[in-house]
Amino acid sequence: QAYKNNYLAQVTIENRHPLGRLDHWNLTWEWMRGEFINSLKGAYVRKVDISGCLNGKVGEYYGDMDFSKVLNCEKKPILFDLPPEKADDAQMGKIPFCCRNGTLLPETMDSTKSKSAFVIEVFKIPPDLNRTTIYPPHKWKIVGDLNPNYRCGAPIRVEPAQSPDPTGVEAVKYAIASWQIVCNISRPTKGNSRCCVTFSAYYNKSAIPCDTCACGCEDTAKCNPNKPAMLLPPEALLVPFENRSVKAKAWAQIQHFKVPKPLPCGDNCGVSINWHVSSDYKQGWAARLTLFNWKSINFENWFTAVQFKKAGSGYERMFSFNATLLKELNNTIFIQGIEGMNYLIGKKNGSDPENDPDVPGKQQSVVTFKKRGKTWPDIAKGDGFPTKVLFNGEECALPSRIPVSTGIRFSVSLSLLFLCKFVSYLLIQRLN
Repeated sequence: QAYKNNYLAQVTIENRHPLGRLDHWNLTWEWMRGEFINSLKGAYVRKVDISGCLNGKVGEYYGDMDFSKVLNCEKKPILFDLPPEKADDAQMGKIPFCCRNGTLLPETMDSTKSKSAFVIEVFKIPPDLNRTTIYPPHKWKIVGDLNPNYRCGAPIRVEPAQSPDPTGVEAVKYAIASWQIVCNISRPTKGNSRCCVTFSAYYNKSAIPCDTCACGCEDTAKCNPNKPAMLLPPEALLVPFENRSVKAKAWAQIQHFKVPKPLPCGDNCGVSINWHVSSDYKQGWAARLTLFNWKSINFENWFTAVQFKKAGSGYERMFSFNATLLKELNNTIFIQGIEGMNYLIGKKNGSDPENDPDVPGKQQSVVTFKKRGKTWPDIAKGDGFPTKVLFNGEECALPSRIPVSTGIRFSVSLSLLFLCKFVSYLLIQRLN
């Protein structure tokens, strides 16, 4: 709807990335021509601030307006989704696809929860006092909580959006004007991830932790941000980084590793994922996936995804999680918790940082693979480790090393074994 000095617009956010996601989304933009938000339905503003309207052109033109009822006059407002209990609220809700607490799931996971919408009432100022003079805001940005970084382009004028006629008859209603803003996921640069991966394997005693400063380092006064992370005993992955020093140094002494001084900094990641290669046999192999939540927030309806260079197409089954092989996405295995296990709780604070440290929220499952085709993956040489891991759409930092096989493998044929037994029998007979 458009009037002389104001208009109503519907903003629809659609998640079209098969592995993208947003939780508790916050949307912002920049008004270019002095506009302000009078009211909202289906969303709300972080700040109810009218100070920008009281002075300047807005205050001059709308001198008799009751600004106490205006919602926001900031040039760069921040909007967020409403909780589900507001969906049927006559004043704030009653908008289709609104009020989901800011969750935008990928269609791969749930197509009914991949869209959000709200309606905004915008007031204009001179010289734009014309029904058809509408300028969309620019510099759009949308962020979530431990989600991918989205980089948005400029608004592009498109064909007016269509919707069913509200009267219920078989007719189509056209919008006055429509614009589209496309936001693409940008890969995190080194040190700017928010989740990381650790590797371990049955054929190596040491676990490889997340890389030093994988998710950034702020305080490096007492640690070295440039040294590689120290190898750990697998059980050390269960304790916070600040409690690993003693275990790491003791393990280095047992395994005859060098201990750098000062010690490497931590990874500082909110979520870490351990991929453990647990077995390798003629027909297939298996791994164990463990998720650690080091943040205080809970992750509802979480998902993770793993890609491999060679081994992904052999996916067979997952035991405690739901998993699907997406062949069209480079044989990506899409994993989510089953009902009752789709809630990754936050860390539990310990009573004493030294003697009773924090305990991370944790979930775990086993996944099996078949060896198919003419070229089988070589698990002992690293084919059993993923080349890309995502958590809730965020690409996680991978370790710069993989566990190597240190054991000696023997291959003995049955015929040779029989011959050895036969020779042993003859020697025993001769000695007797």
